[in-house]
Amino acid sequence: MTALLVLEDGRTFQGEAYGAVGTAIAEVVFATGMTGYQETLTDPSYRGQIVVMTAPHVGNTGANDEDFESRRVWVDGYVVRDPARVSSNWRSQRSLDDLLVEQGVVGISGIDTRALTRHLRERGSMRAAVSSETSDVDELLSRVNAAPEMVGSNFLADVTTSETYVVPAIGEKRFTVAAIDLGIKGMTPRRMAERGIEVHVMPATATLDDVLAVQPDGVFMSNGPGDPATADHAVEVLQGVLGRKIPYFGICLGNQVFGRALGRGTYKLVYGHRGINQPVQDRTTGKVEITAHNHGFAVDAPIEATFDTPFGPARVTHVCLNDDVVEGLALLEQPAFSVQYHPEAAAGPHDAAYLFDRFTDLMVSTGSTSGVGNA
Repeated sequence: MTALLVLEDGRTFQGEAYGAVGTAIAEVVFATGMTGYQETLTDPSYRGQIVVMTAPHVGNTGANDEDFESRRVWVDGYVVRDPARVSSNWRSQRSLDDLLVEQGVVGISGIDTRALTRHLRERGSMRAAVSSETSDVDELLSRVNAAPEMVGSNFLADVTTSETYVVPAIGEKRFTVAAIDLGIKGMTPRRMAERGIEVHVMPATATLDDVLAVQPDGVFMSNGPGDPATADHAVEVLQGVLGRKIPYFGICLGNQVFGRALGRGTYKLVYGHRGINQPVQDRTTGKVEITAHNHGFAVDAPIEATFDTPFGPARVTHVCLNDDVVEGLALLEQPAFSVQYHPEAAAGPHDAAYLFDRFTDLMVSTGSTSGVGNA
């Protein structure tokens, strides 16, 4: 069955239907990971996006029920060059195509994904349509140009948990952390649980009173989709947390919310960072890490000097070596830091896993004096 990919600037690709039959309209972005496609599909941060896989051959290992990073597939559409005709892995329970059909994800295969990626690098991420139900390019282009843009979008109500749940500590419990779910991946509370942390995962609508009610030793804010400029409630809650000097750790959207809480702005990148091979330097140690990313927005902050905030001086701690985009922030006089990338990456590199230890160390150093925790 023929399928079309129509970009908002009019460029069109024709291929074959892959996954569910239908039409999807969203922002089109590319991800450079050579593996981990199931984790990409189930990452809530991809809500509102059509994902192009730059790796040419996708689906080799099929799909299973164990490697989901959340309760469902979140990508709005999927673009691959050469899907595997036969999946081969002892853990596979279905083909990738079957998973996409089951989850209602419209895809396209057999197109030149390299040409598409180069186009997006030059022109920037943009709105697009994937359709296997119509061949009318003009109709699809009209619908694309009428669709909302990513700037100003807010998908938190879609991806967050509806009620608080607890991930117990593995082994002896050392700390309690309140984790605000802005689109959290399952591996994140697991990484904390491995360090003796009991994690109370709360909805994005949780108030400061809700957070304080669990007597947290630390507060965490997760990754998530959409424009950080719309996350006003999360910013307000975090400012209350910082005002009480409770240890804080943020990842991805949690980094952008931290930046906004410190008085900085955010902006949209031309085509973003998505994949598991992004070089980042930790400026506190000088070490370079290969890291997993999924972000189309970034914090606007000076990378060479400290800057003033309502909570004391702060600095940029991590920088992407490809383009000098801010990838981490920290306050200098109280226990709060964040990174823009994913130290919990299940399919990606684990160079940054130490950041969970850094969070634990903050709670060790402040737990007896914060007046909030129960460690």
